Amino acid sequence: MKIWISPIRGLYDRANIAPAMYVSDNLALSAITTIRLAWLLALAKITVAAFFLVFLILIVRESIRKKGSCDEALGFALGFGAFISVISLLAASQVGELSALRLHASESLLLIGAAILLIVDTEPKQAAIKSDERTNYPLGVPNS
Repeated sequence: MKIWISPIRGLYDRANIAPAMYVSDNLALSAITTIRLAWLLALAKITVAAFFLVFLILIVRESIRKKGSCDEALGFALGFGAFISVISLLAASQVGELSALRLHASESLLLIGAAILLIVDTEPKQAAIKSDERTNYPLGVPNS
């Protein structure tokens, strides 16, 4: 939200300092181009938040209806958020900003760890469904 109100000041906020310093140190951009870059970064972060919101809506809907899957929205949000965080991490390492490096490293590890849990957790559900299908006999006896 700070980027929308004041793009340059919001870009140099602590959460966005690594990409801002990388752009200002390594690229010769005009003020308008820097503002556009700040808005693009804000749009990418809002997209991640929107997909987390879609995931939340789908998980609540699934708990009400007790069927279906909602892992696609969570997977996209985790993947896109991890991508943004890793890019910011690389920018922080290039400019030498230690506090931003720590911030983006922990953010990246959390998002990647959640994505790994999402991948690992989906397999037992499918195995449980297959085992339920094998034991579901129409008359209760397997050879009848």
